[in-house]
Parts: sequence; structure tokens; C-alpha cells
Amino acid sequence: MAEVFDCSDNSQLLSGTRTARRAIGQGSLVVLPTDTVYGVAADAFSPEAVQRLLDAKGRGRQSPPPVLIPNTGTLAALAAEVTEPLEALAAAFWPGALTIITRANPSLSWDLGETGGTVALRIPNQPLALELLQETGPLAVSSANTTGVPAARTAAAAQEMLGDSVAVYLEAGESDSDGVASTIIDATGLTAEGGTIRVLRDGGVSRAALAEAVPQVTIEE
Repeated sequence: MAEVFDCSDNSQLLSGTRTARRAIGQGSLVVLPTDTVYGVAADAFSPEAVQRLLDAKGRGRQSPPPVLIPNTGTLAALAAEVTEPLEALAAAFWPGALTIITRANPSLSWDLGETGGTVALRIPNQPLALELLQETGPLAVSSANTTGVPAARTAAAAQEMLGDSVAVYLEAGESDSDGVASTIIDATGLTAEGGTIRVLRDGGVSRAALAEAVPQVTIEE
């Protein structure tokens, strides 16, 4: 049976994060708050845990989950190359609502699904999520909902959809993002000189803000 912790209560916050960390280490799923909507998380380096995440959401391997990371140093470890424009985007919008798809480091031993050699990375601007990420390392995280249903803005709403497929729910109140998810960009076209990015999903970061952060880059429709 799933365990639920009210993280607005300091005593539950400590036990909740400990239990969540242990669940992640055992390959189970955890629902946690982010700066956009609530997410369901799994150990990014456990293929079995990632498959549990996809199964819980009713998704196939053709929809690989993004990976949340604790800091920009992790970007260099997970990306095949960190170009100057990619570094500028990370500096401008992380932590925050921008998910960046880039080429994955080919030496990584993980299986997120049918990624085509890419990985979608983000640092969330949410203290509890960042604290957990510092302890667990990279987490495969997708919005906490079943496919086709609006993303959950509370852990309670996530539990109604995901039930006991998730081991631990960390409740931190209603998300203040109004249900707005992160902007997703394909940055595989970036080069040292500039290159291109494609906006795959509009969200918390506007196209105008992207253009201002990397004026040398062409933003494709």
C-alpha cells in the first residue's frame, strides 16, 4: 500500500524524504512536487523502474520520460557535448521550466525507452525535488497522471490516478503553475557557433525568452 507524507509538516518531511529515497533505491515509484506540475519519478539508471513508470502512466517505450537532474554539473556527465549555446540555455533557465533534449552521452548504461540516442533534461525550481535529487541522482520523471488526463497539481490528485503503482506520495500543496508544464526544446541541432533549436511544446518559458538568451541560435517553428 502506498505511503503518503504531508511535507508541510516538518516531522513528515524528514520521514517522507527518507522513505522516498529508499523507495527510489529499491526501484519503486515516487510522486513528488516540481515547479510545474506533480511528477512521478523513478531511478533513471534502473530499466525496470523506468518500465514501471511507463506502465503506471499507460505509455509505451516510444514515449521515454525526461530526466530531472540536481545541478548543471550533471548536464556535462549526461550530455554527449555541452556547447556554448546549450550552456547558455541552462544558465538562463535552470532551475526552471525548460526541458532540453540533447544527445546523450553514449557511455551511459541506462534504458529510458526509444530515445534515438537523446535525453530530455531539466533542473526543477522546487526545493523538495532538488533535495531529493541531490540524494538520489538523476530521476526519470513524467507528469503524475495517466495518459490523456490533465497532470496532477497535488499528490492527492496523482494518487487518485496512479494508486498503488506508486510507493510514496510527497504532498506539498497545490502547484502554483496553474497546470503549465515545462517548455520542451529539441537542442540536438545546436553547434558551437549557434545552430538551431525546435520548440516541441510551449510551456513555462516563452519563445521570446529563448531567443533573448541565445540570439545566435535560430528557433525553428
